[in-house]
Amino acid sequence: MFSAKKFIVVVTAPSGAGKTTVIGRLLGRNELYSYSVSATTRPARDNEIHGKHYFFLDRREFEAGVAGGEFAEWAEVHGNLYGTLKSQIDGILAGGRYVLMDVDTRGALSLRESYPDGVYIQLIPPSMEELRHRLCGRGTEDEQALCKRLHNAIGEIEKMDKFDYLVINDAIDLACDRIEGIIAAESLKVSRLGDTSRLIDTFLGRGSGQ
Repeated sequence: MFSAKKFIVVVTAPSGAGKTTVIGRLLGRNELYSYSVSATTRPARDNEIHGKHYFFLDRREFEAGVAGGEFAEWAEVHGNLYGTLKSQIDGILAGGRYVLMDVDTRGALSLRESYPDGVYIQLIPPSMEELRHRLCGRGTEDEQALCKRLHNAIGEIEKMDKFDYLVINDAIDLACDRIEGIIAAESLKVSRLGDTSRLIDTFLGRGSGQ
């Protein structure tokens, strides 16, 4: 009887904080969680499938979508365009599922303008020292790239007050538990239940012949 409408769950984090791993683990926990596939103009890599990993568009198609208001958020990164299609989000919500989204800080703030009833979470590592350790552990960063990522992380963490919740990723499963707790609590908000007067009448048996 009390079925709250679903909403988007936006998770943003500095590079190396474990955002991709956390979202992947959450998707495996609950069939009501769905991931929103982004669009990009960058070429597909050998193992990537159109519609599964990204929607691969040429620049003309992407820019036409921007002009037509088809994107909830978009940005240019290293010469390529990336964005989230409104049709992806709205289709998942219409199917009665939560939309898990992995975007950067700027994208999250843009999404809040289009989806103000969403839940916006910042995921951070236990400390900057731990973040450095994780980035070094990848073995893919030279010192210059490492310093740039750490510098960017500081700027992202300084925007903490723009988000609804802060989750520390000190352990993957624990971070997932915290995010699931947030989603569960948000689902119980009276403001998400729609026509509460109808729900009250139904619960009290008004108009049902009792």
